[in-house]
Amino acid sequence: MTIMNTQLQPALQHAIQFFKDGDFSKAEIVLNEVFTIDPNSAHTVYGMAINCAENGRLKEALEIFECLHLTIKNEAQIPYNIGCLYAMQGDYVSASKNFYKALTISPDDAASLVNYASALHELKRFEEAISYFDKALHLEPHFAQAWCNKGNTLRALKRYDEAIAHYDKAINLKPDMDWVYGDLLHTKMKICSWSGFAESLKSISEKVVVNEKVANPFWLLAMNDDAWLHKNSAKIYVQSQFPSNSVLGQILARPKSQKIRVGYFSADFRHHAVSFLTAGLYEHHDKNKFEIIAFSFGVDDKSPMRLRLSRAFNQFIDVSNMSDLEIAELSRTLQIDIAVDLGGFTNGSRTGIFSHRVAPIQASYIGYLGTMGAEYYDYLFADKIIIPVEFQKFYSEKIVYLPSYQANDNGRMISDREFIRSELGLAEKGFVFCCFNNNYKFSPSMFDCWMRILTAVEGSTLFLYAENEWSKANLIYEAGLRGIDSARLIFGGHIPAEEYLARYLVCDLFLDTFPYNAGTTASDALWAGLPVLTLTGQSFASRIAASLLSAIGLPELITSTQAQYEALAIELAMNLQKLENIKWRLAKNRMTTTLFDTRCFTKNIETAYIEMYGRYYAGLEPEHIFIV
Repeated sequence: MTIMNTQLQPALQHAIQFFKDGDFSKAEIVLNEVFTIDPNSAHTVYGMAINCAENGRLKEALEIFECLHLTIKNEAQIPYNIGCLYAMQGDYVSASKNFYKALTISPDDAASLVNYASALHELKRFEEAISYFDKALHLEPHFAQAWCNKGNTLRALKRYDEAIAHYDKAINLKPDMDWVYGDLLHTKMKICSWSGFAESLKSISEKVVVNEKVANPFWLLAMNDDAWLHKNSAKIYVQSQFPSNSVLGQILARPKSQKIRVGYFSADFRHHAVSFLTAGLYEHHDKNKFEIIAFSFGVDDKSPMRLRLSRAFNQFIDVSNMSDLEIAELSRTLQIDIAVDLGGFTNGSRTGIFSHRVAPIQASYIGYLGTMGAEYYDYLFADKIIIPVEFQKFYSEKIVYLPSYQANDNGRMISDREFIRSELGLAEKGFVFCCFNNNYKFSPSMFDCWMRILTAVEGSTLFLYAENEWSKANLIYEAGLRGIDSARLIFGGHIPAEEYLARYLVCDLFLDTFPYNAGTTASDALWAGLPVLTLTGQSFASRIAASLLSAIGLPELITSTQAQYEALAIELAMNLQKLENIKWRLAKNRMTTTLFDTRCFTKNIETAYIEMYGRYYAGLEPEHIFIV
């Protein structure tokens, strides 16, 4: 093998160079000459490509495979491997094209079918993906990964009942499959199906402790309040899925510029909660001191918010059709100084971009409420409520302590529509508790608490958001088990944003979820004038509402035990004068405290950027930063 490699290397390097130069005919001629002299050398070249891939030299492996495919056109394994390499780099357009090539050569290859379907899933071509998963399962009914991946696509289509059945099938076929247990429990939480919840959570937690690949870290935030488990889960996930990639080398030092270039990276530059919070931030940035650039890899929903955002940045770049590597190269070319990941591990995120080191300074903010567990994230934004100094050990990043954590847009409009209780299905009289958080944030223990509150407050109702019919039916069923009539649970649907804010005005008190608190929805309620009662814990996600309430001057609505939470909810429902006093203070503080002071928040985060930038140019390592 060594002798053969020595003979092949010069010719192969010539072929690769011709390939890079776009001279495919010369590349093909060189390889043809080699393979004509020694037909077996094709196997050696193939082995060299595999070896490069296994050692993380993906770009080199890709170049070799591409050259090999010029000469050997009827071997399905070559475009299949090319597709895998593109998928590993986040380039699902190129990946799908090559998996399709493999299928034109070998149409009944189940692995190619599954990988093609998975690439289609990443491109959000969900219905097409389902059809190819079905073809694979028709050929190989016991293909566990096909069942799991199809389950992911069914979940994306909100066909949750089918997704659950597919995850169960995958587990039955392959009990040690990576990530599927977390996917299953998260999907059951999406529909509030809690049978076996405690046992499943215990099993997942035990697997995280021994470093098994069991759950996406994002799913875990809503499952328990263990900050150590959250950190370890993130480390396991990022090391498996997005390890540090040095293919681009180190970022070379460059002269300090007059303006700090900040790149904001997100899949959510559209009608989305993250943009509702941050739009004002981008607009208020001091463009004399900062150049801000959006890297958008999500869908363009043509919404008014998308248009507004496109005008708020110095540059708004749609990179949705670019690979992780290409986006990283673009960021380096634009000489981004500080790269801010607004997604983390949330839906549509592209952590792989940051694994290439897109900027000298990389930070995580607002989309993902936890540590990324990766050494290539330098900073995480928080405040002293969310991450007390003694909790820093649960985070791999250095913490940037802002006076108040959450950006908010104080230009948001509230509809002047006055909702009547009856049109929402609510009784004309009686106390109205509400929670419009996503259903996966509802935990069995907190639902127990809510039902005890309803039992104690006669005539009260609980106004909820139901994402799907299964969650509605299951919540009604769970309420019945706890002795609560279904008529006391009222479900509201999706309505326009301005009307959604106005709808809060028919409610009396927002009941927060635990361990994953309300974030945007808590700000929505407070902006509309509705008090929020929260329960705080140890993890980032369980302390976010406490941060908001502290920032708006209502710390008395923060509790630390379920018993306190329950007792205070009942007291406020019984003592309406006390609740009115809180509402009065909320109205008074709304525009005079830090929570909704967009201009002040922007100045604070800019101060943080300046200090982060200054440390880097002084040759100092990242360190905890306190902005006062």
